Amino acid sequence: MTTVVKHDTRPLTTAEIAALALSLAHLGAGPQAVTARRGLQHAFEHLELDDDVIATTLATLTEPLPVDVASRARLMADAITSRLMIRLHYRDASGTVTARDVEPVTCLVHREYWYLVGVCRMRRAIRAFRFDRIIAVEPTLTPSRPHLADRFLPFQRRKRRAITAA
Repeated sequence: MTTVVKHDTRPLTTAEIAALALSLAHLGAGPQAVTARRGLQHAFEHLELDDDVIATTLATLTEPLPVDVASRARLMADAITSRLMIRLHYRDASGTVTARDVEPVTCLVHREYWYLVGVCRMRRAIRAFRFDRIIAVEPTLTPSRPHLADRFLPFQRRKRRAITAA
C-alpha cells in the first residue's frame, strides 16, 4: 500500500500562526515542545523570509519560554479555551504595576516578544500584554464574552462594508 502525501502550498495565515504560538507557549521546554518546535522550524524552512521582522518573529516562536513564563502561559491558554476572564498582575513599560481583569482572546508573537491579546476591563479596550511583563495570572470563574481571534490579530485585512447610495 502506497501512502500519498499531498503538500499544501498555501502559506500559514496569521490566525494559524497565532494558534500555533498559543499551543507552543504553554508547552514549556518538555519533550513534546521540542518536537513541536522542530516541526514548526521545518515548516518555516520552506518560507522565503526576506523580511527581518518576520524572520525574528518566527525565530522567537520556535524558542522555548522560561519555565515561569510557560506556567503563566498555560493558565492564559486554559482561560482562552474555557472562555473565562483572568486577572493579570502587570508591570507596564514605566514600571507601574496594576491588576487587570482581562477577557483573553489569543496569544501572538511579534519580533522577540510574546503577547496576550484581550479585552482589558480596566481600560475598556483591546490590549496586548507582553508575557515578560506579566507578573502573575489568576484564573477566575467569570465567563468571558466570545471573541473571534481573527478580529484581534495585527496585519489582518478588514473587509470593507459596501457603501450604498440612499
